[in-house]
Order: sequence, then C-alpha cells, then structure tokens
Amino acid sequence: MTDAADLVISDGVVHTLDEPDEVYEAVAVRDGTVVRLGSTHDVEFLAGPETERIDLEGRVLLPGFVDAHTHLTNAGRSLVHADLSPAGSADEAVDLLARRAAETADGASAADAGDPAEYVLGFGYDESTWPEGEYLTAAQLDSVGDDRPVVAFREDMHVASVDSVALERHRDDMPDDDVQTTDGEPTGVVVEEAVDPLYEAVEPDPGDTRELIEAAQAAAASRGVTGVHDMVRRSHAPGVYREMAATDDLDVRVRLNYWTDHLDALIETGARTNHGSEMVQTGAVKTYTDGSFGGRTAKLSEPYADGDGTGQWVVDPAELREHVRRATAHGFQFTAHAIGDEAVRAVVEAYETHGDPDARHRIEHVELVDDDLLDRMADAGIVASVQPNFLKWAGEDGLYDARLGDRRTRTNRLADYRDHDVRLAFGSDCMPLDPLLGVHHAVNAPAERQRLGVTDALRAYTGGAAYAGFDEDRLGTLAPGKRADFVVLADSPWENPDAIREIDVAATLVDGRLTHDDL
Repeated sequence: MTDAADLVISDGVVHTLDEPDEVYEAVAVRDGTVVRLGSTHDVEFLAGPETERIDLEGRVLLPGFVDAHTHLTNAGRSLVHADLSPAGSADEAVDLLARRAAETADGASAADAGDPAEYVLGFGYDESTWPEGEYLTAAQLDSVGDDRPVVAFREDMHVASVDSVALERHRDDMPDDDVQTTDGEPTGVVVEEAVDPLYEAVEPDPGDTRELIEAAQAAAASRGVTGVHDMVRRSHAPGVYREMAATDDLDVRVRLNYWTDHLDALIETGARTNHGSEMVQTGAVKTYTDGSFGGRTAKLSEPYADGDGTGQWVVDPAELREHVRRATAHGFQFTAHAIGDEAVRAVVEAYETHGDPDARHRIEHVELVDDDLLDRMADAGIVASVQPNFLKWAGEDGLYDARLGDRRTRTNRLADYRDHDVRLAFGSDCMPLDPLLGVHHAVNAPAERQRLGVTDALRAYTGGAAYAGFDEDRLGTLAPGKRADFVVLADSPWENPDAIREIDVAATLVDGRLTHDDL
C-alpha cells in the first residue's frame, strides 16, 4: 500500500513551469517532496486520515520564487529603520528621517559614540522620482539629528547622503574621488568606495542581524519567495542563517555569495560552491567591476547623456581577471557586478580567459550589452542575473532616459538575452524584494525587445534562478521528487498581464510547510 501524503493541495491551477508548462489541478507532498501531480480526483487517493489538506478554490500554484540577487539584511533595515522608498520629494525623505530620529532618541542618548544605535539611518530613496531630481545633501540632512550622524542610502546602494556629523566622522576614510564637492566643499553625497566606511560603521551585531533577517524573511515569504541568493560582505548574516537553520527557524533557502574579501578564508576552511545543507549553501564568489547608472558610475563605452564622463572602475579589469583566475582554480562559481557595456565586456573577457563553462559563472545586472556580447556569454555558459524591476527606470523621461538618452531602450533587452540562448535568472536586488513586481516590469517593459511573455518571465524567477544556483534538480519546476516549495497566487498572471504587480500572494510553502498564509 502506498504511504499517505502529508499534504494534499487540490482544486487549483497548478503550473509546473517546466518545458512545456504542464497544468494540473492538484499536488501531493510527502516528507517535503512532491510525490504526485494530477487531477484532484487522482491526487486525493494519496490522502489519509492524518493528511493535511488545502483547497485552492481555483487559485494558481507555481514553484516558489527564487530571488537570485538579494541583500536580505538591507531589506530588513528598510523594515526596521526609516524606509525612504515611499518618499515623493526630498522634503518627504527628510521628514521620514526626522521621525526615525525621534523614535530612536532614547536609545541614541544611551549609546556610546560610534555605536550603530547612535546613527539615524534611512534606506531606499530614489531621487529620480522627485520634482527636484537631486540627491539628498548634508545641508538638508543637518536638520534631522542635531548632533547625531545621519545616513540616507540611495536605493541602488552605490550612493549615500550624510549630514555634517557623519561626514566629519568618516571623511578621512573616504577616497577623495568618491566624495562629491561643490566649489571644493563636500556636498554630503558620496559614491562607491566612499560608501563602504558608512556600511562598516552601522554594521549590526549578531543579535541585531537576526532581527533584520527575521523581518526580511517574513516579508520575503509574503511575496512568494522560497529561496534567495544573498550577497554577503563582512556580515554576521552567514552565521545567523546557519543558526536559524539549525533550530528550524529559517523559512527561506539561502545561497551565500561571498565577496572576494572572503576568498582566502573560504579556501582555507575548505568551503566550496554548493557545499552546505538543504537550507544554507555556499554559492559564488562576488566582486564589483563598476557602479550604477543612478550614480553615473556604471562603466560605459560612450559618455553619459547628462555628463561628460563614462563612469568608473570600482575593480579594474586586471584585478578582476586575477579574482576570476583564483576563484575558478579553487572550484568556485564566480559572479561579477557589471552594469555598463564596458564593464560587461571586461567580465566576459575574464571568463573567456580564466573561466570554466561548467562553473556557471554569472554577471549581476548586465544591463547594457550588444549582440556580440550576448553571443559570447552564451558560448561561455555565463548566466545573466538580471533585475527586471530596474525597467521601471527605462521609460521616457525616466532615470535611464536622463542618463543614457536613446540607449535607454537598449538596457535589459530580455527578449534578446533569451533569443541568444543566454541563461536568465531574475532577482530583485531588494529594490524592492518583490518577484511579481519584477515579472510585471518584464512583461510590460517600455520597448519590445525588453519584454518577455508571462511564462518566460516566471521561469526566470523560478527555474532560471534555480539553474544559476545549481539547484534545478530540486527547485524551480514542479515534478515528483522535487522539493515542495510553492507560491499560491490569488489571481492568474496569464489572465491579468497588465496588472501582475497587483496580484496578491495567498500562500507560500517551503518543504510543504506554510511560511505565509493568507488563504
């Protein structure tokens, strides 16, 4: 006699998102694994007296979303500190920071100088949507915290704005070229490596890191996320993830992509790509190459439309090639942040020289590329880890129009990536952490070659991301033997392609266990 299922989910529209995408009514789960897909009648035969049941009442069930590029502690910071993403102007952002200063005044007064609790922190502002269209400055932030250091991080994390207290405290640790000035005086706007001392100053301790991760994983589950590829650097997060997994408190699968700062330690400890457990694994080794379009620091072959420069190298091509050579030689997957076409070219050349097609090396963001680079990426087996939510900036009069002019429609050409056989993995970069928002932008992008159909867009956030993490045998599609990681949607994205971002997540399950329940 066949063992009874632990869970039967029935009366739904169950998409496998495999090729082809097969559709069923029901799915049965045993020991955290899919054991049967079929009609409700067929799957009900696996139900026993102890079987848990979920009636989908016609809702859509998909493989759980795997977010291939996150900064989960930063997502938690936006939930714990001032969330500046709703601000529609500089004044609104300053008001949000002032409220946070008032809320934390007692803790700040008891904190020692330099303690992260002393700082007033805000995350996620996007000046490109404001009437002013300008970064926050020290002159604006000086009214927020009296004698407290104030730091407002831009959404892309490559730009930060500080008040005079924070500027005076950290100026000596900031490279001059990354501190913006007017008439020789710092404005309070810093970019790239000048942002690093700020992150180091406010790095949370293990207890606070756990608080941030718990907040972020709850938010992730509410958006249908069952797995993340987290980019970690000088953080307590890896240890916290493992502690939470050991006590069954981790509700999302985590693949840790460590910065090149950690490569020596990874080699010495014997850690390698794909080592780990069902819930926490070592992923790639990561580096920057360039910056961002928002900060005018992404490295371009032609000047910015609103400036004379072509961006900058954060890590130059020679250093990049050495990182790739060492990581590949020691059996690591490698991934490099590259947004501008010159930066992408440098990464492709490094992978062609020192890479391994079987290593599934990745490029994060890979926003501006020509057809030659796409062909070379496909030939080298490079995964394009793309953030479709960035397409929100690609419309007329948007940020990319200002920065790039006519090149805005050449960014994130998702249909061309697909047609050139480049593996696509979608992630959010926590801007915000919301796969359905990303799918919406991929389906409804401004230019035709930037758009994907609903099925292809969903596959990039499921099977594509699973492939980028060597996880396609257990995640990313639905089939017997695969893990029971599901997202249940209140409405069908195929029937509502113009309003995918409005669709509610009704439930999220990891190993057949509810991590979010709004059924």
